Amino acid sequence: MPSPTRTLRTADGTHPAAFGLAEWSLMATISLIWGSSFLWIAIGLDALHPGVIAFVRTALGAAAVWLIPGSRAKVDASAWPGIAVISMSGTAAPALLFGFATQRIESSVVGMLNSATPLLVLALSVAMLRRSPRRIQMFGLVLGFVGGVLLGVPNATGADAQPLGVLLVVIAITGYAISSNLIPPLAQQYGSAPIMARSLALAAIVLAPYGVVTLDESRLAWGPIVAVTILGVLGTGIARTLYGTLLARAGAPRAAMVSYFVPVVAIVLGVAFRNESVSPIELIGLAIVLVAASMISRAEIR
Repeated sequence: MPSPTRTLRTADGTHPAAFGLAEWSLMATISLIWGSSFLWIAIGLDALHPGVIAFVRTALGAAAVWLIPGSRAKVDASAWPGIAVISMSGTAAPALLFGFATQRIESSVVGMLNSATPLLVLALSVAMLRRSPRRIQMFGLVLGFVGGVLLGVPNATGADAQPLGVLLVVIAITGYAISSNLIPPLAQQYGSAPIMARSLALAAIVLAPYGVVTLDESRLAWGPIVAVTILGVLGTGIARTLYGTLLARAGAPRAAMVSYFVPVVAIVLGVAFRNESVSPIELIGLAIVLVAASMISRAEIR
């Protein structure tokens, strides 16, 4: 039984060995779900205000996670400060900020900026643990960022990118980095579902007033409603719970490389279902991401 969780700290993963079937399965599932998230946000914005999208997605996500067996397990009061920070920095703030950002910059730019998340996670992890991962894993994280940028360059070139939209994304991914480092010790002690259920419910409560106020700036349209429903149940609820499990097993820096696979999934889906072409620079970026993943997923030396 792990010792009582101290709030506002991070922890090593419980699986220091090289990634196995469980870790790669979690990585693949999360990437598949999050690879389409920016598309669902863009569709939702066709009829719904960002405030409405933020509230609905967190409320649906919370409802989905509360249905998972074990999600209502008891959590000590000492864990709530950490849960509150996770809720605000990793759920409520990004849910709003990504919506406003997508109104100002194209989703391809958002995806490319999102590739910086693992580096921010690494920086905070090193500061909180006061030690760094293996050099090969650190190099893999930097290399993965390069690959992620190359994957986004073809679509981002010439795209509309207002400075305010870029700033909103940077703030959002910084929040992701903070929450990614706070989740491991809590998920190791209580399980991912109880932590995510509570953090999502708290975020929904905080976002509810703004969601209600901005409801009159939205209109009823089935396409956006379906898109936000998928975004909430899968992208916000299920995927974040799976990500919490991966964080607990692999630790924040290694688990965060899921951000490198999000644009890979988006490209593959575009080729498979929309007959989109792949440029040479994207193929180079894909190759770099795969090499980086191999480096990051190697066993840790304690």
